[in-house]
Amino acid sequence: MPTAGAGVVSAAHSCYHCGLPVPPDADYPVDIDGQPRDMCCHGCQAVAQAIVDGGLTSFYRHRETPSRKPEDLVPEALRRFELYDQPALQQSFVQADDAEHKTASLILEGITCAACVWLNERHVNALPGVVDFSVNYSTHRARVTWDDKQLHLSDILKAITEIGYVAHPFDPGRQEAVHKQEKSKALRRLAVAGLGAMQVMMLAVAMYAGDYYGMDDQLRTFMRWVSLLLTLPVVLYSASSFFVTAWRDLKRRQLSMEVPVSIAIGGAFGASIWSTVTGGAEVYFDSVCMFAFFLLSSRYLEMGARHRAGEAAEELVKLLPATATRLDDTGEQVVAVSELAPGDRVLVRPGETVPADGSVLDGRSSVDESLLTGESLPRPRAAGDDVVGGSVNVESPLTMRVDKVGEDTLVSATVRLLDRAQAEKPSVARLADRIAGWFVAVQLLIATGVALWWMGHAPEHAFAVTLAVLVVTCPCALSLATPTAVTAASGALTRMGLLTTRGHALETLAQVSHVLFDKTGTLTRGMLQLSDTTVLAPGRVDAARCHALAAALESGSEHPVAKALTAHAERGAGAVEGLTALPGHGMQGEIDGRRYRIGNPAYAADLAGVTPPLDGHDDATIVMLADEDGLLARFALRDELRADADVAIARLRDLGLVIEMLSGDADGPVRRVADQLGIVHARSGMRPDDKLARVRELQAAGHHVAMIGDGVNDAPVLAGADVSIAMGQGAQLAHASADMVVLSERLAVLPAGVRKARATRSVIKQNLSWAILYNVSAVPLAAAGLVAPWMAAIGMSASSLVVVFNALRLKGDGD
Repeated sequence: MPTAGAGVVSAAHSCYHCGLPVPPDADYPVDIDGQPRDMCCHGCQAVAQAIVDGGLTSFYRHRETPSRKPEDLVPEALRRFELYDQPALQQSFVQADDAEHKTASLILEGITCAACVWLNERHVNALPGVVDFSVNYSTHRARVTWDDKQLHLSDILKAITEIGYVAHPFDPGRQEAVHKQEKSKALRRLAVAGLGAMQVMMLAVAMYAGDYYGMDDQLRTFMRWVSLLLTLPVVLYSASSFFVTAWRDLKRRQLSMEVPVSIAIGGAFGASIWSTVTGGAEVYFDSVCMFAFFLLSSRYLEMGARHRAGEAAEELVKLLPATATRLDDTGEQVVAVSELAPGDRVLVRPGETVPADGSVLDGRSSVDESLLTGESLPRPRAAGDDVVGGSVNVESPLTMRVDKVGEDTLVSATVRLLDRAQAEKPSVARLADRIAGWFVAVQLLIATGVALWWMGHAPEHAFAVTLAVLVVTCPCALSLATPTAVTAASGALTRMGLLTTRGHALETLAQVSHVLFDKTGTLTRGMLQLSDTTVLAPGRVDAARCHALAAALESGSEHPVAKALTAHAERGAGAVEGLTALPGHGMQGEIDGRRYRIGNPAYAADLAGVTPPLDGHDDATIVMLADEDGLLARFALRDELRADADVAIARLRDLGLVIEMLSGDADGPVRRVADQLGIVHARSGMRPDDKLARVRELQAAGHHVAMIGDGVNDAPVLAGADVSIAMGQGAQLAHASADMVVLSERLAVLPAGVRKARATRSVIKQNLSWAILYNVSAVPLAAAGLVAPWMAAIGMSASSLVVVFNALRLKGDGD
């Protein structure tokens, strides 16, 4: 006789461990009792392997069915979540910010409304050692940062389970399965409520007609009992989630929207049963069914809208393929992408997706990065060029070396930044959450007061009026007003090639009055070319030696000037010792016992104790090389403007913004770029502290400042601006300091971003105005007895839908 466990969980497309559907491209097998079993994700694979390694496979043989309860997904010996503290397992979803702090991406199950998000955030953030915990309501994904010396990830997962939710590591396949399960369950509840509501309403219409034309008492009693039986599955099944959530919140001494909903449904159903048994005057079975149906309908539509709003992040996580062709000594081998490691050689055929970040070893082709950067045209790639995981090889086969996998890839970093931006709350959202936090308590007090008043004046109407007051108000519209708008807008901007990394970025960008640009690498392509080399000490060095010295000194810099100089070195100059950088000036170091400097003319000449000569290149960037005996060489470098720089500047100016350019370069190149772009306010020779001082000056005058820059030198001023935007090809430090990142080479996304930010601000104001207006208007009408309970149910459901669908307008790429 086969075991129960094997008979239940080994279905063709179900995870052997948890029972969820196995995604089509998933490949997570585990040998259990000598047979390979399919798992749906890394998490189930790791738990199942731990069960096998611990000799606990009897867990599968003795269970009846795969359970959705988190405590039943692992045997007693592994039930304390310590499994997720293992470094090997954390590699796939945890990033170490430093020696002590870690950040993880999780999926939360059991989230039904904005109040659930508030409860989870409040509960987890109160744990000692948790630095930050935020939940994206649109995707149900959570981002947690904690001090690993004070508590472990297992403690956080256990704390979430204690308040009735399920948290597990983020996995794209698992999340898709969770979304499908969530949709299927909601649809079943909605179907039962809809069928019940239709049947009960037909009986209710007959009984209403009987009030006017007369009806036999026995027939009326019979129809009430039939209505009760039809309402039972609606209350016990369709509306059960309201009661479960309300009870969970009350045990935590929290008041969520589910509390008044449960009181209304439970009270109306209880009163109707009493009237049916005792022959009372009124029953409310129709109101109970209609309320449950309308509320479930609105939440089902809201769920679909929420999923659509979060599509940008979902599209990103699905970019990487499930398998890759790895090359080894035996030839080609198809392996799961999760098995790739840095250093592996991979063959990418035309039409295939690049499986990880790396560099081309052999071949020449073009790659389509449109889903990552918004850049519509494929970009050429040859040996030595970098390729990004998630891009598509267009023309010819490429052999590449894998450099980064897992959480280190650009796709993973982009998703993390987008998640952080969507989970972080702007100030207006935090205010709305605070209002919604005490909204329910005020609602219950108002309902109590209304009940007492009507009991004293017209007791026959007291119950119906109180029921309408409980039902009609909707704090969810307040809580949803901002996050849905931010999620939809940030997703649309990501598809355009402008990644939002901070929650306040859209709110602040909409208020900006001044836009400050760096020049090199921002307005220009940042690909300086060495156009002229002048040897100033021909008796001591030649051009080749100067190129070698310059390349050695600039080897530790990511500045475009450094890249241009290192590209011309034909031979090495020797090891560099004591290499130091002075931001805005240049580099200094010792080679073969001699001290050298390279940088702007004044900085280099200072080492030699001489006055720098006039450069004679007004349209070029001049870099000089010197040692302690004198100036050695002068390098002239030129850059070209980005193709759409003039269009972007013109459109920003049309939006009423003041444009300035701040550059550390000499006056000649800066003035040339300013004249080409029509920028009136251009400043040259500015060090990072000078740029920051200019930002502070504008802020002190009451202006909101946006700074667009690239590279390490811009990190301080990016951090000091009201909203900062880094170019996608800049240094990692600049990205960390920036609130937004331009993923493509197109500056035209900047005016589009400003327009989208302003549209987002407008939508948020509309949503909040609607939410406040609806609640302020609906409560007095319901308290006055002018709103029937079923009308209140429609109004409450509609108020949330208006907010969500209004926010979805921001999903479009238009302005």
